[in-house]
Amino acid sequence: MASVDIQDMYSEKPQGLISNPVKFNSQDFHELREFCLHNNFRFEDGLFPPSEESIGEGLLKSCDLKRVEWIRPRKLHRDPHIIVDGASRFDIFQGIVGNCWFLAALGSLTRQKDIFSQVLPTDQGYNYKYAGIFHFRFWQFGKWVDVVIDDKLPILDNNYLSVAPANGNEFWPALLEKAYAKLCGSYADMDSGCVSEALMDFTGGIHFNFTLCDPPPDMWNIFRRAYKKNSLMACGTPRTPAGKNKVLPNGLVLGHAYAVTGCVEVLYGDRVVRLIRLWNPWGKNEWNGPWSDVSEEWNFINQEQRNILCKNFEDGEFWMSFEDFKGQFTHIDICNLYPDFLDSDSNSRWALTLSEGEWIKGESAGGSIEEDTFWRNPHRLINLTSETLDTHSSTSYNFVVYLMQKPSSKHRCQNSHVPIGVSIYKVGILKFVHLLLLYLSVCIKS
Repeated sequence: MASVDIQDMYSEKPQGLISNPVKFNSQDFHELREFCLHNNFRFEDGLFPPSEESIGEGLLKSCDLKRVEWIRPRKLHRDPHIIVDGASRFDIFQGIVGNCWFLAALGSLTRQKDIFSQVLPTDQGYNYKYAGIFHFRFWQFGKWVDVVIDDKLPILDNNYLSVAPANGNEFWPALLEKAYAKLCGSYADMDSGCVSEALMDFTGGIHFNFTLCDPPPDMWNIFRRAYKKNSLMACGTPRTPAGKNKVLPNGLVLGHAYAVTGCVEVLYGDRVVRLIRLWNPWGKNEWNGPWSDVSEEWNFINQEQRNILCKNFEDGEFWMSFEDFKGQFTHIDICNLYPDFLDSDSNSRWALTLSEGEWIKGESAGGSIEEDTFWRNPHRLINLTSETLDTHSSTSYNFVVYLMQKPSSKHRCQNSHVPIGVSIYKVGILKFVHLLLLYLSVCIKS
C-alpha cells in the first residue's frame, strides 16, 4: 500500500473551512507551539505585543497606560485552567473594556457546545503542551480564521483590563477576548459595537434583527422556534444621549447588551404567560419588576416549574414577561447557520451560496437606481428551480439575501462603512436573456 502524506492531504483542503482555517497573519499555531516546546521558552506574540499598541488609543489615560502590566495566568493563579467543569456564561465578568456587545454574544455562545468547541479548539491547555500560546477561530466574511495569541493579560492596579475570570482560575473568557481584540486591531477597537457582529463571527451564520417597537405579529413564535433551533440570541436597551450606561430603577441598564438564554410559557392562574430569560454580562444589575427573582408572581405557578425556573441568585440572569421585554428593549438579534426558524414548517430545507464582488470606480460602481449607470453594478442571478425547491412546503419560495462589507483597515473602529445596497428583481428566463443581451450590447458600445 502506498504511503500518504497527512500534511499533503491537509493542504489540499480549501482554505477557510473550519477544518482548515486561514492562518491570521500567517501564524501557524502548531508550528509555533512545537518550536517553543523544543526550545523551552514561552511564546510572546510580536504581532500583538504586550504593549500600549495592543491596548489601543482612547481606552485609558496615558498615565494609566504606563502602569499596565502584562501577566500570564500561571503568575495570577497557582492552578490556572482554560475551562473548569464546562464553559458557562457565569464564567464571564466584564472588565474595563466596554464590550458588553461581545460578551453578550459570548454568553449566548456558551449554550451551544458544538459551536463553542469550534471557536475554542480543545487541543490546548495549561496541563497539555503548555508553551504560553493559544489559538481561537472566528468566521470572517465567508472564511474561518485561526488567531494565535500569547497568554499575557493586561492588568491595571491588580484589576483585569479584559474580562475577569469569575471563578478565579478559569481563563477561557480572557484569552478568547484577547484573540478577538487582536482580530479587531486592539482592545480599544472592542470598546462599543453591535452584538450582531460577534454573533456572526462566532458562527458564520445568518443574522436577523427584529425591532421590538414594531415586531412581526408572530414575533413570539419566531423567537420560540429560534430558541428551539439553538440560535444565538441577544438584545439591547435604548441608548442614552451621552452614549453611556445608566442603571434604571427597574434594574435594567440603558445602552447595554444582554444575552437571551431561555423562553418558556407558564400557567398563571387561568392564563398563559410568555416569559423570556436574559443575562447581563456585568454579572449583576437584574430586572426587579414582575417575574424577577423575588417577584410574587412565582408564588402562583406550578411548584415544580417554580423550582426549575426561579433561581434567586445575583448572577445577572433574570426572567421577565415577553410583553415587558418588548416595552423595555429596542431590538433582538437572532443568528443561526440557517434561517429555518422563520418557517413554521419544520421540514423546510435551505441551501447556501456565497458570492464575492466589488464596486470599482468607473467600472462596476454604478450608483443608485436613479442613475443612468445603475446597470454597471455587479449582477447575480438566483435561479429558483423545481429541483432546488421543496414543493411540499408552503414557504418553498422564501430566500434570504445577505450583504456584507469587508473592512479596509486592520483596526475595527477606524473602518468607515461606505453606503451600499442590493436591489432584488423577479425576472423570468426570457426577460433575463433579453436583459443579458442588452447588457452585453451596452458593454460593447461603451
